[in-house]
Amino acid sequence: SDGALITSGAEFNRVQNVMRRLVPQVTTFRPDAAQWPWQLVLINEDTVNAHVMAGGKITFYTGLLRKLQLTDDEIAAVMGHEMAHALREHTREKMSQSAAGDLAISIGGALLGLGQGTTQLAGMGKQLALDLPFSRHMESEADLYGLELAARAGYDPNAAVTLWQKMARLGGNGPGFLSTHPSSTDRMAALQAAIPQVMPLYQAARAGRK
Repeated sequence: SDGALITSGAEFNRVQNVMRRLVPQVTTFRPDAAQWPWQLVLINEDTVNAHVMAGGKITFYTGLLRKLQLTDDEIAAVMGHEMAHALREHTREKMSQSAAGDLAISIGGALLGLGQGTTQLAGMGKQLALDLPFSRHMESEADLYGLELAARAGYDPNAAVTLWQKMARLGGNGPGFLSTHPSSTDRMAALQAAIPQVMPLYQAARAGRK
């Protein structure tokens, strides 16, 4: 109703074309995922973000394109990362892990007769010791799966590093241990270490497209 949903035009076509090139590559990780109803939702908003829902609906904000001046290879790095979250069912996994931890704290507090304040402290400890590292692990996993997806589709893996260089210049996401995401420095180091492994896939895909 606010007219924020973009369904056509140059920006939509760019992102849509990248997604369509990546979709056939998902069978490497999940053969059934090629049949998912992959869909792009492009929102006209300054937010520098993207996210995915289970089943393949990917939300992409124009703030990513415009503020970071993304190349197609960098769009593929973002898109591959989000698709990897769906392939690995990270949303379901995260909800299950968090709910199990909350239940354990609730039951433990009741059995031990702990007060509300102590139980809240235990919840904060769980977040720092379990929830945040678990989320960072999923983000790192999505980075590496996404890197391979993009490479297999013929997008330069080095773009994942330039993407995070741009993100870091924009402000980054703070110390890794206090974030659900790894720090930009940690992400770039992990991606750079993985690039030589996927570079042959990229080169083969490029050769096949000529």
